[in-house]
Amino acid sequence: MTVHEQFADDLALYALGSLDGAERQALVRHLEDCSSCRRELELLRGDLGMLALTTAGPKPPARSRQRLMSAIANENRATSSRLPLAVATPAPPVRRRSWWPTLGWVAAAALVLLCVGLLRQNSTLQRNLASNRAQFEAQLNDQAKQLERTSEVVATLLDPEAATIELVAAGAKPQPHGKAIYQQRNRNLIFVASNLAPLPPERIYELWLFPANGGAPIAAGLFKPDARGSATVVNPPLPQGVEAKNFVVTLEPDSGSHESPRGTPVIVGLGAGE
Repeated sequence: MTVHEQFADDLALYALGSLDGAERQALVRHLEDCSSCRRELELLRGDLGMLALTTAGPKPPARSRQRLMSAIANENRATSSRLPLAVATPAPPVRRRSWWPTLGWVAAAALVLLCVGLLRQNSTLQRNLASNRAQFEAQLNDQAKQLERTSEVVATLLDPEAATIELVAAGAKPQPHGKAIYQQRNRNLIFVASNLAPLPPERIYELWLFPANGGAPIAAGLFKPDARGSATVVNPPLPQGVEAKNFVVTLEPDSGSHESPRGTPVIVGLGAGE
């Protein structure tokens, strides 16, 4: 028997004014904290009021009389202790099924479902966050690399110590044109060409750096011009600390000539004696 069922057995006697002693004190203390039992007591008192009107007024609703009779019938424990021994013991009362245990199971089931839903939602959010974080970090890395390359180009163009050498057509009018901007300190090289002739079949242009110390020419990149004859070479791999005397563009086989120029010079730096 639950606590609420125990006190529910005494509510009818309390409503009739027949409950006293320790049981009355215990019920009064319970009513101070239990709103459910207070509502049940109010219903019983209302039923008693309706029953009192049966002698001088309209007949009360059948449900009020039935509620009161059921409540009094459930007082087997209290009334049997007050009857003489010779009185026959009444039949055991029919216990009302309490809704408190059922409510407890329903609340527990609802709590479990809520927890499962929250765990699933949290797992989905974590997966989405991890995916978004990876994409964001990849974009940041790409932008950082692009910014670094752009900074190197700008620094080379603005560096007052960078050598600027104009390239013109070898042995002909200076129709093809090129400009090399070389930063020895950081090995940065920016080469821009214009008005280059279209490439013959299986041929390619190759840029060469001629060291100031008279060493062997250094391959500085293969390139093909666009339809307007323009081309660029940006930061090819170069050795550390090489001072440039001049730059030359030659016409080489399509695989390039990486050790030394083999083809015909197309444009050379002004003043170069090559």
